[in-house]
Amino acid sequence: MVATIAQRIVDDTLMYSESVATIDWSDVLDADIVFIGIFTFNAQRGYQLAQHIKANSDALVVLGGMHASLNYPEAAQHCDYVLLGEGDESVIDFIQAVSDGAAIDFPGVVYKQKGELVHTGERTAPADIDVSPDYNLLYRYDKMARLNTVWAQVHASRGCPHNCDYCAIIVHLGRGIRTRSPQAVITDIRQTIAFHNRRFLGLIPRMNKIVWLTDDNFFADRKWAISVLQALIDSDINAPFSTQARYEIGFDDEILGLLKQAGFVELVFGIEFLEDDSFEQFNKKCSYDEVVQAIENTQKHGLEVRGLFILGADNHTKGVGQKIADFVIRHRIKGVLIQSMYFTPSTPAYDANKDRLIHSDWKKYDGNVVHYPSMISPYDLQQELITALGTIYSLRRLVRALIFEKWLYKLIFTGEFFWQNSMKANYKRELPYLKSVSEGYSCQSEGG
Repeated sequence: MVATIAQRIVDDTLMYSESVATIDWSDVLDADIVFIGIFTFNAQRGYQLAQHIKANSDALVVLGGMHASLNYPEAAQHCDYVLLGEGDESVIDFIQAVSDGAAIDFPGVVYKQKGELVHTGERTAPADIDVSPDYNLLYRYDKMARLNTVWAQVHASRGCPHNCDYCAIIVHLGRGIRTRSPQAVITDIRQTIAFHNRRFLGLIPRMNKIVWLTDDNFFADRKWAISVLQALIDSDINAPFSTQARYEIGFDDEILGLLKQAGFVELVFGIEFLEDDSFEQFNKKCSYDEVVQAIENTQKHGLEVRGLFILGADNHTKGVGQKIADFVIRHRIKGVLIQSMYFTPSTPAYDANKDRLIHSDWKKYDGNVVHYPSMISPYDLQQELITALGTIYSLRRLVRALIFEKWLYKLIFTGEFFWQNSMKANYKRELPYLKSVSEGYSCQSEGG
């Protein structure tokens, strides 16, 4: 989307993602400005790319994205400028200032000057977020988009009204909800479906036609969500949809009915924990009984449920991984994302627990255990994560899915089986290191 906005004033604009294709360095090193967006887990790679570009070209290198915005003193050491917050408007301001030879002094910028950090002030979040991205600007994505492992994605709103301590969304995007117009969302969905539903090798139709509305909480503005669902119902769009929500939407029979009419096949619930004490620890207004009731009511309306879970709360002990796996299987949850407690700089959870972090090797902040839990060692907690994934994505459950599930979930579970097992292998590689730090942790615990 940001590349789409930038191309409005610089025709020669192109975007790269290393999860899509290798970088064409002859193109990048010829650029005047290179913007690099980073999350915490890929921050170090972003820094490597920035330093390579600075060493081999005359381009201005600008870092942005969630990690750069929330940890700008670190990010500023690796680039010429950091753009804070969302880039919809600041990218244009930056390009225009460079083009005019003007000072980079508009709000929302951090840079080094004579060894000191200069912060130009906070920037107001953009109100107009109706731009639809041009997927052709992402280098070679048109080839990857044909694959069934890729989910077509549309983002319709930003922000969250809640206050969970581990969530970086509120710190980065704000507690207020900003929405796109229903008409813009429908247009974006049409364009996204048209781009992704291509034939592989020109012959084989793409089977995974699901569209993922990637909002952090699609129903935060209930009235707006209803208007989008109604616009979908009134359109001629015929596709399966998925989106993320807090559990409370499972009690809203009107919304659930509209979701079914609009073509939604599932909801992704940020369940996180299965203990009321854990919800309380991280300021998540929720209870176990309510979560179960919401899941059951959602399923009664013909919608499947996926679940997001976190390991590593202060009351987690050995067996928590199996507990989550048993919960997922018992309640017929279709798929999961399970990660150890994550700590994004500047979030309340990070500030409260930074003395308990094992390291700040950001590339390992991708689900691995990175802190010292209260009632279980880091090594044992990583084992619980591996147990949970191994139980849910076992070969036996894959065979069962291939026999009994609907065709869409045969396809999805198969893809997730291989992806989750690759993640499990990644977590296993970290075990020797976590065993070594856990031995020291045990000694400290025994010593009080």
